[in-house]
Amino acid sequence: MVKVIVVGGGAAGMMAAISARRKGASVTILERNPRVGKKILATGNGRCNYTNVFLDVKNYHGNNPKFVYSPLSQFNVDTTIDFFERLGITHVVEDKGKVFPLSFQASSVLDVLRYELEEIGVEILCDSYAKKIDKEKNVFKLTLDDNKRIKGDKVIIATGGNAMPSSGSDGNGYGLAKSLGHNVVPVFPGLVQLKLQGDFFKRIDGVKIVGTATLLNNGKDIGEDSGDILFTKYGISGPPILQLSRRALELLNKNKCPVLKVSTISGKSKEELSEYLKIRFTYMPKKTIEIGLIGLLNKRLIPVMLEEAGIDKGKIVSNISNEEIDSLVEILTDWRFNIIGSKSFDFAQVTAGGIDTREIDGRTMESKLISGLYFAGEIVDIDGDCGGFNLQWAWSSGYVAGINAVL
Repeated sequence: MVKVIVVGGGAAGMMAAISARRKGASVTILERNPRVGKKILATGNGRCNYTNVFLDVKNYHGNNPKFVYSPLSQFNVDTTIDFFERLGITHVVEDKGKVFPLSFQASSVLDVLRYELEEIGVEILCDSYAKKIDKEKNVFKLTLDDNKRIKGDKVIIATGGNAMPSSGSDGNGYGLAKSLGHNVVPVFPGLVQLKLQGDFFKRIDGVKIVGTATLLNNGKDIGEDSGDILFTKYGISGPPILQLSRRALELLNKNKCPVLKVSTISGKSKEELSEYLKIRFTYMPKKTIEIGLIGLLNKRLIPVMLEEAGIDKGKIVSNISNEEIDSLVEILTDWRFNIIGSKSFDFAQVTAGGIDTREIDGRTMESKLISGLYFAGEIVDIDGDCGGFNLQWAWSSGYVAGINAVL
């Protein structure tokens, strides 16, 4: 019987273990936490958006996004939904193709995975931190932090990346891979809040709008997303921002100067909005402009946006010029911010960068450098957009690594 050691008990590691065990291997998971699957509980705001029916390679990033083709075709969305249905997860599809358990509890997904691991006889060693991996002839020898040693015929590294280190993902897998000769594409936070230049953000901390965010590079639109946008004391957050954050940080890492454009009012052209404001202001000629915008904008945003537009908040509406209306329209539809950084890995949902995919066989997830060594999940230089794409990568890459480790 082939002995498979899975380093890391997250989504990819659990899928790899189940797949290898179902193929007849003896499987042991080494998990540094007291329990497996801790990070799953935080996915989808605790509801676990575990895949997406609109899955496409364009939702993935890295030096070679096309690397995902083979794993995703071997274990696709339909396969994923069926896999979890058989474990007990009734699925429901919500906006933008997001798939959730009907219970809307991330704990449901973790519970059925843990039950399956136990049911099929996967050995789980919790509080077990792998600090070293050696290969002698055809045997892998793993040394734990208590100096205990474990041997196996095959090893699957599924330790995750650097994102959310409180879940146990602190990047230790990169060190293990490097010690075995692998290269790591420089990592940085992905799906993370952005820091913006400006001295007024503390005044609008916590203000949420439904708007559109656009990422610009040299004035060119390179990405756009709409939805709930949250201003914070350091800058900006919300699903559209997380979606654009990877590209923004990629540009910053190349010493570029990305700009974020925010439209707080969507659905109207600048001309239409200008005409609307002129009509609106005829209803309230004696009000100040600050009062006159209540009901159109979040009250806390008004003084800041008026300052940005160069309009005195105490100015009477009837005295507002067409030029000032044009300035206000510009801020409402095209408010621009210089991006200066992001929050840390502590706040990121995923890690960009990782093990160089040129050194991994995408058909099997096996190392091209060390036979019998496999990788799965976030540790690889592949990261996905918000919406279930990262968990799908975990399931697909874990499945492929697991079944091939037994062959």
